[in-house]
Amino acid sequence: MIKLLKSLRNLIISKVIYRKYKIGNGFHAGRGVFLWAKSCLEIGDNFYIGKYSIIETNAKIGNNVIFANHVSLIGRYDHHYQQIGVPIRLASQIRDKNYNWKGLKQEIVIKDDVWVGFGVIILSGVTIGEGSIIAAGSLVTKDVNPYSIYAGNPAKFIRSRFDNDEDLQKHKNSIRK
Repeated sequence: MIKLLKSLRNLIISKVIYRKYKIGNGFHAGRGVFLWAKSCLEIGDNFYIGKYSIIETNAKIGNNVIFANHVSLIGRYDHHYQQIGVPIRLASQIRDKNYNWKGLKQEIVIKDDVWVGFGVIILSGVTIGEGSIIAAGSLVTKDVNPYSIYAGNPAKFIRSRFDNDEDLQKHKNSIRK
């Protein structure tokens, strides 16, 4: 019965509450999740987003991606902080219909088979390569190479996900079946 209720809850979230976005099958959202995009939010199949995570920018997320709790995808230029004679608090912001400053075309791209750890922040304009891992607490400001592990503030390359090319090829071949 609990499994049925969870499935129903996820279906309502993906097909009713956030129906204006493209969300694939197998979607799961933890408690307190918030999704918003100015123009484009596409989420692939088998996506898990943990409790209190937010997506608050344009994003394209692949298949088989997992976000731990408290993950944030945010825009770099959500407020026009260079607007002359206007305090930042009152400046135009990306949610405004007539917003025409930086950031409008930026998005976050997260490829397939990615794990984003607890408390990670990813800024718009970044691409996370296929099969990568972002360690807990990291701030991602630049692109992440495929099948690699990044950590830190700002996030930096730590090591490859697999110990050798043979294991990487075996992984790629087995998940494509």
